[in-house]
Order: sequence, then C-alpha cells, then structure tokens
Amino acid sequence: MKLVIVGGGGFRVPLVYRALGSGRFAGLIDSLTLVDADPGRALAVARVLAALPSGAEGPTRFPAVTVEPDLDEALRGADIVFAAIRSGGTSGRVLDERVALAEGLLGQETVGAGGISYALRSIPAMLELARRMAEKCPRAWLVNFTNPAGMVTEALQPVLGHRVIGICDSASGLVARAAAAAGLPSIPGSLEGVDYLGLNHLGWLRGLHAGGEDRLSALLADPVRLSSFEEGRIFGPDLLRVLGALPNEYLFYYYFHREALRAVRSAERTRGEVLLEQQKRLYTDLAGSGDPLRVWEAARLERESGYLAEARGAGEERDEADLAGGGYERVALHLMHALLTGNPAELILNVRNGGTVQGLPADAVVEVPARVSAAGAVPLPAAGPPTGHQLGLMSAVKAVEQEAVRAAVHGDRDAALRAFSLHPLIDSAHAAAAVLAGYEQAFPALPAGWRN
Repeated sequence: MKLVIVGGGGFRVPLVYRALGSGRFAGLIDSLTLVDADPGRALAVARVLAALPSGAEGPTRFPAVTVEPDLDEALRGADIVFAAIRSGGTSGRVLDERVALAEGLLGQETVGAGGISYALRSIPAMLELARRMAEKCPRAWLVNFTNPAGMVTEALQPVLGHRVIGICDSASGLVARAAAAAGLPSIPGSLEGVDYLGLNHLGWLRGLHAGGEDRLSALLADPVRLSSFEEGRIFGPDLLRVLGALPNEYLFYYYFHREALRAVRSAERTRGEVLLEQQKRLYTDLAGSGDPLRVWEAARLERESGYLAEARGAGEERDEADLAGGGYERVALHLMHALLTGNPAELILNVRNGGTVQGLPADAVVEVPARVSAAGAVPLPAAGPPTGHQLGLMSAVKAVEQEAVRAAVHGDRDAALRAFSLHPLIDSAHAAAAVLAGYEQAFPALPAGWRN
C-alpha cells in the first residue's frame, strides 16, 4: 500500500511515520511518499524520519520513504493521501491575524475573519489537488488535515464524493480527556456511549454513557475533576453547569470572545509570528544538525506548549499529556487502517451530514461520530437533536462556511462579503467590508480570482 503525504515537509509527519512503524499499523503501508511545495522542507523532514529509533515499542516495520518534487508523479499508484497544506505559508497566517486585528477583529487561524481568509486560499489549492487525484489515483482516499477542515472537506466533496474525509483531533481529544476524568476506559476505535455533535472547531460533548448512566452529568457537577483537564479549566464549572455539555476548546473564542480578543491584542506577537520564527530556525537547523531528531522533538514541544495560549491563565502550562503528541496522527491512522483493511472503527470525523444533525442541510459537512469501513465513513445516529442554542450557533456558522465555500469555488466576491458580514464574531458590516478589503490588499491573488 502506498501513502502520499501532500505537505510532506510539515511538522506532524514524523509523528505519523513513528506510528506507522509499530503496533497495529506496522506493515500496513509499504511506501511513503513526501511531496511539498518546498522540497527542501520535505528533505529536512526525511532526515528526521531516518533518525527515528527502531524497536523502541517492540518490532518495527517502517515503510520506505521517497521525497518526490512532482505532485503528479507522487500521486501515481497512491492508495491513500494525507493532505496538510498551508496556502500562503505561515507568513500568510500572520497576515490573516494582523489584517483582522487592525480592524479590531479576531484573526484566529480557523475561527472568525482569519478562518474565512484562510479558507479562501486553502480551498482553491485543495480543489486542484482533488482534481489531480481524480485523474492520477481515482480510487485513492483523501484524508484532509488542511484547515479549516470542515470547509475544505465540504468544498472537495463535489469532486471526490465520499472518498474525502476530514479529520481534526480537538473533538477526539476532548472525549478522551473527559472520559479519563470521569473514570471511564478509553477503547481505541470505539465511541460507545459518546454523544458528540457539531461542526469542525464548534461542537459539544453532550453525554458519556456507561453502565446505564450518563457519567458526564456527574463530571460537570464536580469542580475538582473538571479542573483536572484542559476544557474543564478553560470554560470553568459555572458555564459548564449551565450549558450541560462540554464544549470543544475552540468555543472559547465564542463564549469568551471579549477576553480572547483582549489577550490576542495585548500579546507581543501573534501565534503565527511565533510559529514563523520557530520554522525559520527549525528547517535550517534540521538541514545542518547531526541530530535532527533531537532538534525536531525540541521544536515540537515548544510549538505544542504555545497552543491556544490565550485560553489559559498567566503562567499556566499545558499538561504533559497534551504535549506528548498522539492526536492527529492517531485519528488519521485509525481511519486509514479501517479504510484499507475493512476492520471497522468509530471515530469523530468531518463527513456529509445527511440527516444526522437535524436542522442543518443534508450536504453540509459536520463533525460527528462515524463508523469507518472499507466502504468509507458513515455518520452514527445522533443521540438526540441539538438544543436551540447548539442549532442556532451551528446554523449561523454553517451559513458562513457555505458562503465562504461558494466564494472560493466560484470566485464570488459577494459571497465572500456575506461570509464576513454574517459571522457571529464580526460585529459590524462596516468592519466586514473593511477586513475583506484588507485581505484583498494583503493577498493580491484573492481579487484577481473574483469573477463578479
């Protein structure tokens, strides 16, 4: 079996490769091809892969690694493709943040104005990849890591249909942390008793059922146990009690929007600026280091420690468990294993809604528990309809997402303006028009692509 990673110079590639070499995933993939817009980055990451130790967790069988500069050649014969690209690079992320902040708006990577701007760049690039896959490897599965994952996955479904599936580790991580705090065992590939519902970066854990009772209710009533994991600390016992659910960590930007914006505006550097500086050092150091694995691991820990920093109090550090890795790559590999072997698994994924979330369009991509097999990913029935609050917020954000997809796919500037104007975190139509104009100035390819 051949796996292609588009964005093969990315930060998480060594985590994927390490997991591919041992345990249940060992031997599933014979050939791993890395392709990147910057071949030098892929070569630097390949040095890290070559330095990974063998036999640390029992017998290992790593796939052969190839760095291929030509995308078409890389895709030939692929059985599965992981895509994690950043159109415009990290410098583009900085512009997403700074243009929004200049208008007094949140410029987070996937939320608010910054998320819409990022989607307007990501979707055209990913559509080109989807079309190339349809030509070069039409039977391959596309596992989409590219953010904003829900919007990108929805935009690609008309080209690849059910063969594109979006992943994110935020929801899975929330379920794992909440289950541990509730004293429930974690069973890989099983979501029995889990009631989770939402969109990418906008969802709620609504139930953890075991032994005929809902353990989530007791957890939400216990401030001590809530303080033992990240989401419990971010949202606090009072809000969680009145919500009656555990929100995805990205809902911090909605429930504490004023505090989030104040924290981001008062920071000396944006998250993108921090990562840009780290990356400039990292790839230079990887190319010249005699110990590329040590360089990468130190950079990974530095990167993970700053994740969602604005949601934590001054001096508060992330848990060791959160810094250990095991998020995206584990979700992706469990998904890949089920698709390629037919052995079913249950995972929280970005998939076509159908009738799973009542009140949302059937063709909308939602983030919900799904059963994966060789036939693809099928949403599991929801435990119940969304509450009025949940449906209201999802409907508002999904309307924005679908306008952003329309803008990116059809070059429709009016749709882009509607997306910015209607977003719940953009509180003025004047600000929406100004931030769109700012992004057009920052990214000249954006206005060049408008057809109206």
